[in-house]
Formats: sequence, C-alpha cells, structure tokens
Amino acid sequence: MRAITYDRFGPAADVLKLDDIPAPVAAPGEVLVRLHVSGVNPSDIRARAGGRPGVTEPPFPKIIPHSDGAGVIEAVGDGVPSNRVGERVWIWNGQWQRAFGTAAEYIVLPAEQAVALPDHVSFEQGAVLGIPGLTACHAVLGGGPVEGQTVLVSGGAGTVGRLAIQVAAASGARVLSTVRGEKAAATAKAAGADEVFDYTDERLADRILETTGGRTIDRIVEVEFGKNVETNTRIISERGTIAAFGSAKDMTPVLPFYPLMFKAITIDLVLVYILSDAERRTTLANLTDLLDRYALSFQISDILPLEDCAKAHDMIAGGHRAGSVLLKI
Repeated sequence: MRAITYDRFGPAADVLKLDDIPAPVAAPGEVLVRLHVSGVNPSDIRARAGGRPGVTEPPFPKIIPHSDGAGVIEAVGDGVPSNRVGERVWIWNGQWQRAFGTAAEYIVLPAEQAVALPDHVSFEQGAVLGIPGLTACHAVLGGGPVEGQTVLVSGGAGTVGRLAIQVAAASGARVLSTVRGEKAAATAKAAGADEVFDYTDERLADRILETTGGRTIDRIVEVEFGKNVETNTRIISERGTIAAFGSAKDMTPVLPFYPLMFKAITIDLVLVYILSDAERRTTLANLTDLLDRYALSFQISDILPLEDCAKAHDMIAGGHRAGSVLLKI
C-alpha cells in the first residue's frame, strides 16, 4: 500500500517520504479500514519534529503519521460483527501510541476506534472529528450539560474553537468568544457566538463583564491557558471550570492560586487521547448526537494529495491555513 513514513525526527521535507509497504491485516477485535482522507493536526507536526517533551527519538522504527481519518471498513478480525464490512467510519487515536497512523491507504485498529459516520457527513468532514471534534465536544460538555450557562470560547476562529462555539450554541448555552481581527470575528459570529471580543484588548475582562452585566462566566474553553489565566481568573464564576486544551504561548504558566482557590475553580486539562472509557463513550455520544442534528459545520482550508504530506505539515507549522488541512488518499 502507499503510505507516508518517517524513521527520524526533522523537517517535514527531509524526513517524510512516500513509501510502498505491505497492507496490514485485521487481528481479532480489529477492523481494516480503507482510508479516503487523512486529517493533519498540530500534534502530528510536533510528533514528527520531535517536539513532545521527553521524547528524543521516534518510538518505532518506522512511523506512518496522523491520528485522524475517515474511510470504509473492508475487513474485520475475529470477534467483530461481519456486518461492519462496508461501513463508513471515522477514526480516533489512529497513531496514538501506535506505529502506523492514517497517512496511508489502509489502517488496522481496534474496532471501537472506527466510529460509524452518518451518511450526510463526508469523508473530509469525518477526518476532522478525531482530535478537533472530540476536543471541542469534551471541552464544552465534559462537565455535563451547559444549557442556560454562559460559555466563553477562546480563539473562536480556530478549528477547535469554531467547533466549540457550535457545540455550546447547539447545547443551549450563551456563547461568548475571543478572536483577533474582523475576519476572525465574522467566523466566530457565523459559528454561533452571541458576542465576540478582541483578545488583544487590554481591558478584555472589563469588556466581557460589561457585556454580561457583571455576570461571570460558567465555563471557559481555553486555547492559551497561561497567557489568559489572569483574565480568566477575573471573569470565571465561583465553582466554574476552565477547560484548557493548549498553552503554546506560555508553556510554564504561573497561576494566581488563591484567587482561583477562593472561587473553587476547576481546571480541566483536556487531552482527548487519554479520555477514560466513560468519558470517551459520553463524548462520542454527544458528538454523534450533534452530527445527527446537523448542528456542526466544518471549515476545511486545503485538501492535498497524499504525496504532498510534507507541504501539509509546513502549512500547519507556518500558520498558513484557515481551517483543517487534509490529505486525499
């Protein structure tokens, strides 16, 4: 089968190559998926570049990158119902703690990691569900229903942020968002944000509280935890939650401990790769419900052929995109 592989860390163009390797075979409890699309995420770029803390060399002799994708089940292993053959599916954790991910014609993985894709959802959209979709859904709904609450989504024009706005709005919350620039503000508004704020505003906390009439925020979905912790501490409600899925601009933040403690704030660090089984089931059910209700739309920036994988990595690393970057297989 055709696959993108690498065997050492380094720049995308130097280490990623189009390879021809044997197609895998489904073992007991597994499914073989013929992939149509592979989703590319920032975490894939960090993994290929050797940017994960404490990892100094690739964990496997040969790696096929990417955790997200969508396709059709072509074969099943023992113990998996045969009627799953022909099923359209999307993938989660394709390359998490595994050598071979979705940048290939085929993947085998445990049957539960191939989730039924509704007929009205395209393979391209399905390839966005794994990391971005699950992160957005868990960050908003991981603490339970948000109906009647006020949810702030930081970075609402980003891939996860835009989906989080939709999840919160479809779940009955009042949704606020922070962005930068008029185009990003229009994106967040179109996704369902009731109010949008410029995150570079020095009076951001005041602006938010003025807009809410002094009412504090029940839940914050945060893409830059360290950079925004002071603002969030001011605007979060007592017993509120900051659900953070990133902190790239300040990776070793100093916390205002006592202001957070005296509000009894919950800090939920969202890493969808290692959700508990119960959390995974709940998040998958919530995401499937949102898809069935046609509540989510997807912003896709570029679809490139498999052989342009290095270009896709560089586009994401350089910030040259306005939505998800995908590989057509």
